Amino acid sequence: MSNTLRRQMPIFFSALIFSSISSVASFNAAAQSIQNYPVKPIKLIAPVAAGGGLDNIARSLAEKMSKSIGQTIVVENIGGGGGTIASQSVAKATPDGYTLMVAYVGSHGTNPAVRKLPYDAIKDFTAIGMIGATPNALVINPELPIKNFKEFIDYAKKNPDKISYGSAGPGTLTHLGMEQLKLAAGISMVHVPYRGVGPAYTDLLAGQTQAMLPTLFAAMPYLNTNRVRGLAITGAKRNPAAPNIPTFKELGYNGFDGQQWYGIVGPANLPPAIVKKLNSELNKALALPDFSEKMTSEAMTLMPMSPQQFENYIKEDIARWVKVAKERSIELE
Repeated sequence: MSNTLRRQMPIFFSALIFSSISSVASFNAAAQSIQNYPVKPIKLIAPVAAGGGLDNIARSLAEKMSKSIGQTIVVENIGGGGGTIASQSVAKATPDGYTLMVAYVGSHGTNPAVRKLPYDAIKDFTAIGMIGATPNALVINPELPIKNFKEFIDYAKKNPDKISYGSAGPGTLTHLGMEQLKLAAGISMVHVPYRGVGPAYTDLLAGQTQAMLPTLFAAMPYLNTNRVRGLAITGAKRNPAAPNIPTFKELGYNGFDGQQWYGIVGPANLPPAIVKKLNSELNKALALPDFSEKMTSEAMTLMPMSPQQFENYIKEDIARWVKVAKERSIELE
């Protein structure tokens, strides 16, 4: 062995030992950070502008979870693109548990079915847990000579394209849900897209359009004042907020399970221990009586799930709307 090699070997082994110690220290620090999570405030992104249903849900949930988890959960609003901008931001975030998002049917259900997105709604996220869902309600202008769902279908079959339905915009749940009904019932109606549900309601109430499939919560003020007539709701069972409106399933139309759902996601590759803790804290908040009462008053059914159950729910919802979009040739930029 040369003298040069003998001189270099101690240096080499010293560097190797130092590197190993550093790696172990880094691993221990990371493990300690996960074990002590959270050690700083958590950002919960609401993919909408401030105000409105999703924002209210995010803030109510953040308040409850902050008290339980021991750190402040700060809601940040990032609107635009039906949740696309916020989703892309979260997908690129560091998977350390400090950037989360309220995913919903638009960002992780209908949009992936009809648009080419800069993110994969499954692969680029970690499902943490479901919050809940509010059904959509088939409502009509009461001036129509229709009293129930069967009469609606009969009328639509006898009068092709005479019924116009409004939506909150192309590719939204209010659009795809009605297209699903057209397929299932074999009827033809004219789609009139709007920029949001507000103007769609204005024309429905004025008789410019005749039907709509908004959330039950959004429909309640008009149902309670008889300004619209409710014919059917999506979901597995009737909603306590409108117990007299039957489900599509009761009426013989299976598969109408699409709802305005909400849940919590984070970036892909969140550590399992952090996912488990967040899921536990979320489900704990959902079980609080005052939170449950508030959500129920807004026609929402709370749906606590495990992370895997929630991921499966998202996959099934995307598959539902992909099927409708393909059969109706709906593809948006």
